[in-house]
Amino acid sequence: MLITFVLLYLLLNIGIGFWASRRVHNTQDFLLAGRKLPFYISTAVVFATWFGSETLMGASSEFAEHGLLGVIEDPFGAALCLVLVGLFFAKKLYRLNLLTMGDYYRIRYNRTTELIAAFFMVISYFGWIAAQMVALGIVMNQVLSLDTKTGILVGSCIVVGYTYLGGMWSVSVTDFLQTVMIIGGLILITYNITQEVPLQTITATLPDNFFRFVPQHHSYSNWLNYIAMWITIGLGSIPQQDVFQRVMSAKSERIAVASSISAGFLYLTVAFLPLVLALYAKVLHPDLLEQDAQLLVPGLILNYASPWVKALFFGALISAIISTASGGILAPASILSENLVRPLLKKQINDKQLLLLSRLSVLVVALVSLGMAMMRSNIYELVSESSALSLVSLFVPLVAGMFWKKPNAAGAVGSMLAGMGGWLIALNLSTEINPLLYGLAGSVAGLLTGQILFRETSSKTVQFSFSKNN
Repeated sequence: MLITFVLLYLLLNIGIGFWASRRVHNTQDFLLAGRKLPFYISTAVVFATWFGSETLMGASSEFAEHGLLGVIEDPFGAALCLVLVGLFFAKKLYRLNLLTMGDYYRIRYNRTTELIAAFFMVISYFGWIAAQMVALGIVMNQVLSLDTKTGILVGSCIVVGYTYLGGMWSVSVTDFLQTVMIIGGLILITYNITQEVPLQTITATLPDNFFRFVPQHHSYSNWLNYIAMWITIGLGSIPQQDVFQRVMSAKSERIAVASSISAGFLYLTVAFLPLVLALYAKVLHPDLLEQDAQLLVPGLILNYASPWVKALFFGALISAIISTASGGILAPASILSENLVRPLLKKQINDKQLLLLSRLSVLVVALVSLGMAMMRSNIYELVSESSALSLVSLFVPLVAGMFWKKPNAAGAVGSMLAGMGGWLIALNLSTEINPLLYGLAGSVAGLLTGQILFRETSSKTVQFSFSKNN
């Protein structure tokens, strides 16, 4: 029953990809679903941005091992990101009518800034996508008894196939169906398990400080590292193409704002369900901790649940992973084709050729990420590293360009390079304080230095605005 259900679900995703490909007539259809998504689909699409392997497998294992402080980064930081995007960024970006986040750095600063930003944006995604591929391999191993690496290959081919065909239309339709399945499946599974063993019985066995929300030792470094956990995804994913792409696919700027905020609160609510399941696994079946901690929740369901619960859970799990993986692949492929490759071509290409270029970029991104997935196995770390990279390089120029009229291209470039350099040096030195904070400080310093040394502001910067007529 379980194997049949999983195979049917995978075939459904492939079918949706073929169906969605008929709605793709130009690059805007492929990258932004034609900017036609209604509120309910837009909310589901934004919600599915991160509700994947890092939530169901990565965050749940961190929660079981380290308590509430172990999951500040995700789901709390991830939900914070979506709410902040809705409150401060969605309306401004939607009015610009851009195809990619990379385009923003060009029209606000210049072509050089766009190139550097696009490069950092693309490489920041490889770890994120690799995490989803690893998770697919683990699930294939658990359900179909495939070797994990074979599972990674099979799962990746399915995701790449329907993303290549339907682009954002495939992502949007499958995200909506998968969100319904994820939420419904997790609610039923959690209810079923809590009826067998009350939650109070489980929490009574946990250490006193398991649910502590702030650092126990109030030292300078502890608080700085605590802040770093909040902002890794909370701020680091704001300048990312996948968030931009999903929000900009909405039918109107009002829907873009509302769906982002709604998805943030929905994410925070639903993400607690796998954390509860991880507690049950930790307390009732501690033997699962002796294996890979990422298998806590899947192991609990696979070994101790009824067949229908297994089918529901693994359907929800595959739904979540595929949603995140497809959007993750499409995002850097958009940047690669639109902001890195297209400007380097000697002759102007038409929209049909650009659409083909975008599809080929999907394959390139998938191949690089697949290589990383074969070498790395920790889902939570892969996701964290991706968000940190974009925070130290892209966040400061984005915010400064939107809310401060003075920043110039030199400051933006200096910010990205200094931020990345400071982060890499701190990583190398294994500093007590999270290296991300050194990178963020370097990014601010680079922006101010460039602003002081090159005071001239280009006419493009002066004319840049967020009015509806832009």
